[in-house]
Amino acid sequence: MNTASLDDPQTLLPRETPVRLVDADGRATADPTHALPDPALLLRAYQGLVEGRRINEQAHALVRQGRLAVYPSSHGQEACQVAAALVLAEDDWLFPTYRDSVAVIARGVSPADAMVLLKGDWHSGYDPRARRVAPQSTPLATQLLHAVGFAHAAKLRGEDTVVLALCGDGATSEGDFHEALNFAAVFHLPVVFFVQNNEFAISVPLSRQSAAPSLAHKAVGYGMPGERVDGNDAAALLSVLGAAVARARRGGGPSLVEAHTYRMQAHTNADDDTRYRERSEVQAWLARDPLSRLRAHLRSTGVLDDAIEERLAAGAEGIAAALRDALNAETAPDPEDLFRFVRDTRSPQLEEQWRQLKDEIDRSATAATPGGSGPAGGAR
Repeated sequence: MNTASLDDPQTLLPRETPVRLVDADGRATADPTHALPDPALLLRAYQGLVEGRRINEQAHALVRQGRLAVYPSSHGQEACQVAAALVLAEDDWLFPTYRDSVAVIARGVSPADAMVLLKGDWHSGYDPRARRVAPQSTPLATQLLHAVGFAHAAKLRGEDTVVLALCGDGATSEGDFHEALNFAAVFHLPVVFFVQNNEFAISVPLSRQSAAPSLAHKAVGYGMPGERVDGNDAAALLSVLGAAVARARRGGGPSLVEAHTYRMQAHTNADDDTRYRERSEVQAWLARDPLSRLRAHLRSTGVLDDAIEERLAAGAEGIAAALRDALNAETAPDPEDLFRFVRDTRSPQLEEQWRQLKDEIDRSATAATPGGSGPAGGAR
């Protein structure tokens, strides 16, 4: 990707096979262009994987307990999530999807705040500016347009900002995907488009979405380089995404990275994935688990031992406990919040709507008070 040139379209094409630096058994594999990341960075990534897996497990339990309305699990995709957060500098921005809660948390947003959207309390439970993480996007591919617009503004202001925009394979079938990539390429913007290809857009397999050799091959049509990477290899993800971010920062323009991974659980808790895929297919991906792969590598190189494992597990359990406590707490929503944050200055129409709602709330409260007017007080 570093040698890509618009003068030679061949350099924009991705490899025939995805980049891999650590195999499924944890053994390092040599690569002609991508080096194995520093052991300290790999250990940070492993910590993120441990925490991410525990977050996915806890969120799944909270859905069954009725504390989360819905949860799109990233179980099996945690390497993509963690790497996306780790390759960014402090002033860079992350534009996530609804399935990227682990990436949002790895970027520094508190787990409780990251889950507020999925609980149904708020559109976004965190301040995007505090950690430079855009609100999680439920509509497919709309966040790509927002990411490109943000990158364009940053470039016009002369800021040293790289934007990493995440999406799934299903989003590549949307018109917004085309518009975002085309605009980013034409205006040479510092954006990395990161496609987590987990083989399914809900129940639609990739073969029914695209006839391209790979999703990364779509990049050449826009005039940007494409790269394929093993999405369950945290080391390869750090290297490939890191190179793409570095390229964007030094003025090389946008790029498209496709990570080949798999959604181990259903699309959400409301989905029955047994209707469209065989259990044997899911089981086959267990051997490619990103967490056990990186653990095996770090164990074999002496970077990881029992003491570190215990410390990381305890830290992940602490995050899960804090998440349980936060979501088990009852909240008292303020109805005026429906109007308070629509615009910087409330319009007359919004003010009128709020007064109407407030009047209804006040009358209902009066009616429910013993002796008050209304059914509870005996008068109408």
